[in-house]
Amino acid sequence: MPFNAKTLTFSLRIMSSELEKAMITIVQVFHKYSRHKCKLKKADLKDLINNEMSQFIMKIQDKDTLDLLFSDLDQNGDREIDFHEFIPLIAMVTSACHDLFILEHSH
Repeated sequence: MPFNAKTLTFSLRIMSSELEKAMITIVQVFHKYSRHKCKLKKADLKDLINNEMSQFIMKIQDKDTLDLLFSDLDQNGDREIDFHEFIPLIAMVTSACHDLFILEHSH
């Protein structure tokens, strides 16, 4: 039987914990915007943030904000964001959400 990534992902989703499902989703969203070339260009990153994270991050509308974020994430300076460079963004936003969650539940 040939390898089928969709079937494998579906099977993983059924058998996975909530956290594992969330990790699978992060990988899938990254690849959706990198169009399976495993790297995000600046416009790809902007689209990903504006479409997938708009409840947690204000939409990026000005070029300076995008340039600053992109240069912070692009650790190797190749003008593309690979998955390993993308993960710190996910960690920062998740951490900020956690801080808000703690703040809301402490009152």
